[in-house]
Amino acid sequence: MVELRYRRASAWEYDLILREAEKYGKLKHGFFAVVEGEFKDVYAVNERVWEELERLKVKPYAYGTFVGTLKVDNLIEKFYPSVEFFYLVDVMKNYAVLSPKAGFLFTTGKDVPRSGVRRYSWEGTRKLVIYDENGIVLGIGRINPGSGGKFILNVADVGEFLRRSRDRSRNRDRI
Repeated sequence: MVELRYRRASAWEYDLILREAEKYGKLKHGFFAVVEGEFKDVYAVNERVWEELERLKVKPYAYGTFVGTLKVDNLIEKFYPSVEFFYLVDVMKNYAVLSPKAGFLFTTGKDVPRSGVRRYSWEGTRKLVIYDENGIVLGIGRINPGSGGKFILNVADVGEFLRRSRDRSRNRDRI
């Protein structure tokens, strides 16, 4: 079993998080912690909560809101945000707002046709933050401008957790 290590995000890691946020807008949160084990999971933490955690003899498994993972890809460390990360970003670019039907389909893991996109902003990165018409973050998509049928490809969405647990329970029934 891998021993977990709890610590504040380093200046380098904070810079990776900040650079990812700047692809979409402005980061609204400034304190992050890392749980390092097999992966480096990043959590948005309240500073007061962090001070309390430092005093505990037994360290918790997780704390705060999970906002992503730090991974090394081709010898370069990168921050891969979770859907929840975008609640901590004032998103001003690289987003799409979907119609109700397209939003529902997106949360079930489907890709979005151009006709399901109410409006979008796209500058630089191919990843977009996906919203419903009420401003709720539905997930992360990848723009596919050459296609009308699969204009936004589903990368991650809020329905993944439910689909994953349902698939696991279905597999348990087969055992």
